[in-house]
Formats: sequence, C-alpha cells, structure tokens
Amino acid sequence: MLTSVLRGLAAASLTVLPVVAPTPAHAAETLPLAEAVTRLPVGAESRDGYDRDAFRHWNTGDDPSDGCSTRNEVLIAEAVERPAIGPRCRLSGGRWRSYYDQIWVTSASGLDIDHMVPLAESWDSGASAWTPQRREAYANDQGAEASLVAVTARSNRSKADQDPAQWMPPAAEVHCRYIAEWVGTKLRWSLTADESEVATLQEAASDCPDQQVNYEPAT
Repeated sequence: MLTSVLRGLAAASLTVLPVVAPTPAHAAETLPLAEAVTRLPVGAESRDGYDRDAFRHWNTGDDPSDGCSTRNEVLIAEAVERPAIGPRCRLSGGRWRSYYDQIWVTSASGLDIDHMVPLAESWDSGASAWTPQRREAYANDQGAEASLVAVTARSNRSKADQDPAQWMPPAAEVHCRYIAEWVGTKLRWSLTADESEVATLQEAASDCPDQQVNYEPAT
C-alpha cells in the first residue's frame, strides 16, 4: 500500500513540472540591414599565407549519393527551368537568371558559382585561423541560399576577390540585396570587416532602409 501511494505522489509531482523547450544553439536571426552591419566585428585584414587550395572545393555536395558536385547541386537548385541531369551529373538545357547583371543564361557552362564572400576575402577576415575542415565547409556551404550563387562568368570574374568597397553588381537594382547577403554571410561565419568595408556597408544601409538581413550561424 505504501509503495502504491509513493508511486502516485511521484507521478503527480512530474505532472506539475514545467515543460521547457531547449533553446537552439544556433538560432536564425532577421535584422534590419543597418543593425546587422553594427554586429560585424571590425578588424584589419591580412592575406599573408593565402592559398586558394586551402579551401577544398567543389566536393561531393550535400548529397554524396547523387553523383553531383557542390557546383552542380547549386546549379540545379538555382535553375529557373531545371536542366536535364545525365550520367556523372552532366547538365544539359535549363535556364538561369544571373542576379548580379540580370542576364538570362541557358547553358550551365556559361555560369560560375560565386562565393558571396570570396575565399580570399574570407581568409583575410578570419578563415586563415580555421581548420581545413571548416574551410572546406565554407567553400561548399549550401546551408544558406546566399553563400553560393550562380552568376555569369563575366560578372563573377569582374568581382574577383573584391569587397563592396571595391565592387558592386552591375545591376543597381540588386545592390540592397547584395549588401544584405554579404553582411549575412559574414555574420553566419563570424568573419570580420575592415574599416573601409564597414563605411561602405553603413552608407549602403542608409540607402536601403527596408532591407532585412537573414542569417543562421554556421556550425
């Protein structure tokens, strides 16, 4: 009898315990662009020791079983009209909109996959201290839509490794989006910005009062 009573009391005590959901360790955030810029850590940049080969890409992508590299997975995901996928993930057909210059492209070979924050810029901004595994994760990041973008080879090569203080997309109507995605990528990967970069971003933010920045810290 005593045992039954004790069990009943224990069960009752459990029913009054509050249910508390765990707080996500890496919660997504949405911020006004101007506020997001203020969250960027400011630091001097150094390209000492940079080697593009320090960032392994393109690897087998998010789905190693599909036979496609990260490059092709991004092309498939961003296609306005999906391409046909042949043996060894050979792409044919399809249609894309290169947002940097607002040009339609109908051949995968006419597109580059741009790292929103170029590899060299990421090195300058903190990636030089990362492990090879984290640099590979950065170079192949499909966890955020803005990290890798399919754009014309011409616009990508015009941008090269420049930050917004040095280069902006040819299409002026996408500047607010571009700045937001640049800032979001830097926040996602905890990358720094130098003083001239921050000044440019602050000026751009004042011209884009309604622009939001969406980002989720990378694991």
